[in-house]
This record gives sequence, structure tokens and C-alpha cells, in this order.
Amino acid sequence: MDLRKIKKLIDLLEESNLTEIEIKEGEESVRLSRNSAAAPMMYAPAPAAAAPRAAEPVMPMSSPVDAATGGTPKAAGDELPPGQVARSPMVGTYYASPAPDKPSFVSVGQQVKVGDTLGIIEAMKMFNPIEAETSGTVVAILCESGQPVEFDQPLFVIG
Repeated sequence: MDLRKIKKLIDLLEESNLTEIEIKEGEESVRLSRNSAAAPMMYAPAPAAAAPRAAEPVMPMSSPVDAATGGTPKAAGDELPPGQVARSPMVGTYYASPAPDKPSFVSVGQQVKVGDTLGIIEAMKMFNPIEAETSGTVVAILCESGQPVEFDQPLFVIG
């Protein structure tokens, strides 16, 4: 890109109320931005081709939030007991009972059948039942009533 064009862009930036200008011509680009207390800054064009990066180890993601943030490795103590894991189908607030003064839907050691309600998740003012997908005994309840839950978060283990 011609140096005279860049100087004209700097003059245009100084004379206007703009805080940033970016111009692309083919593979070249120039971006000028004005800081309130500093002179305009000019950024050089990005390199045309970067060297290939080594493959990074892939970490399984348990939720969209983990996928967006790169996830966090699981601690050794986070392993679930053996059995069928019932996971949250949505983001919301988990409740163990239909009302604060009512007993919980299930407790550890209780027998459940397919279709039995294990708990409810409130999402957008809607109460969604979490139903057992397998018959068996509730081995673990992995969240507390009133706790926010994320998509695909383990809630129950049924053995």
C-alpha cells in the first residue's frame, strides 16, 4: 500500500469524529485507530500464511460453555458411581420437590421405574420434569434443590 495513501488516511482520521478506519486492498490491510489520549496507531498487515500448528490434545466438552471456553479438565474426585447417568436436558434451576413444603421426588436408595419423575428444572418460567430413562435404584443425587444446572450436567445415577 502506498505511503501517501496511509498519510491521507491519518489526516482523514484526525479531521473526523471517527475513532477507527480499516482499509483492505487485495491481501494488504491497514487499520488506524485513535486513542483518546494517544496519537493514532497503525497496524501492519497480517502475515499471508502462518506455519501449521501442532495438533493440540482434544478435551471432551460436557457443555456449550465448556466448548466456548476450552473446558476445564475433570479432577480425579469427579468420577461418577457406576450406573446409568441422568443428565440435565437444559440450562435452568433444579428442584428436588414440586414445592418447598413437599417431599423430594426421589431419594438415594429408592427404586424407580422408567418414566418416574426424578426432579424438575425451571427454565424460562416453565417447569420441566426430569424422568427416569431406566429402571433401577437411585445410587446418587448429584445436585441440590435450588441449584442452577447446565445442559448435559449429571443429575442422578441409577444403578
